[in-house]
Amino acid sequence: MITEPKLESRPARHFIAIRTQVPIPFGKYIGPLYKETSDWMADRGIPHAGPPIIRYLTTDMSRKLDIEVGWLVAGPVSGDERVSARVLPAGRYATMMYTGSYRGKGLYYATAALLEWAEKNGVRWAKSDRDGVEWWDARVELYHTDPEQEPDPKKWQTELVFLTADGPAT
Repeated sequence: MITEPKLESRPARHFIAIRTQVPIPFGKYIGPLYKETSDWMADRGIPHAGPPIIRYLTTDMSRKLDIEVGWLVAGPVSGDERVSARVLPAGRYATMMYTGSYRGKGLYYATAALLEWAEKNGVRWAKSDRDGVEWWDARVELYHTDPEQEPDPKKWQTELVFLTADGPAT
């Protein structure tokens, strides 16, 4: 199940993440990266300030994806050689909520629906092309449901949040 996409202005959000390249399917890589980043935060006394995230830097499904995997934090922190301190920029975002399993094709279809909606509505994305590769400024999935707390994957919620190339939402 997906909600109707909408445009909204969002403030900048700080997060920490490990950047990596992963092949499709990549599910087996994500859990260990969430654990590593969460443990890193705990070791430094940095609390979570929202759900875990995946930020997609590239999305060419025929290649390895460049992604960042981590957690939202309340404000600026210092990273290290493994974990980066990053910021999702303030701006106008296209958003929607997907309810269903993180595994399988559900999120793929939800993402396709958001991209199709954007095309029909003239929404342009904040992205660039470098050496024939499409790089996104902020294409993010926020995982609002912890599968350890909610075992029913039909109830898991993922928020899709994609930065647009346009000015602030009205």
